Amino acid sequence: MNELDDTDRQLLLALSQDATLSAGALGRKLGLSQPATWRRIKRLQDSGIIAGRRLDLDREKLGFGVTVFLGVKLATKGRVSLDDFERAVSAIPEVQTVEHVLGMYDYRLRVTARDIADFERVLRRRVMTLPGVGDVEANVLLSEERRPGPLG
Repeated sequence: MNELDDTDRQLLLALSQDATLSAGALGRKLGLSQPATWRRIKRLQDSGIIAGRRLDLDREKLGFGVTVFLGVKLATKGRVSLDDFERAVSAIPEVQTVEHVLGMYDYRLRVTARDIADFERVLRRRVMTLPGVGDVEANVLLSEERRPGPLG
């Protein structure tokens, strides 16, 4: 599926704003019947455009008040494979995202912790002991503004 019509785009925008809406509620919003809406959703899922739906948790209310972005440069790329590093870092529960990037660092990690002391523990005991880790740069998240994606 390469072509999306305006209704597909409106459907994707509505789902990106609230993925819990039923096909009936989405249909009413878009002027479609429930079955027609469900068929469109199914087609978008089958084509891979809708890759899943996820739960968005409030980390602060769950007791995780600190988010830090880490830039990680591997020191020994020849001896340690990228797969080994990715597998090891993905096993750390506080690491929310692992992004292989081009630029000054090899990886960008999003780490959540209860507080700065908890983050320091994660950094020292878990991240810095990973295979191949060289330079690490930390940026503490002060605030976050959600912006609509490319459909909004």
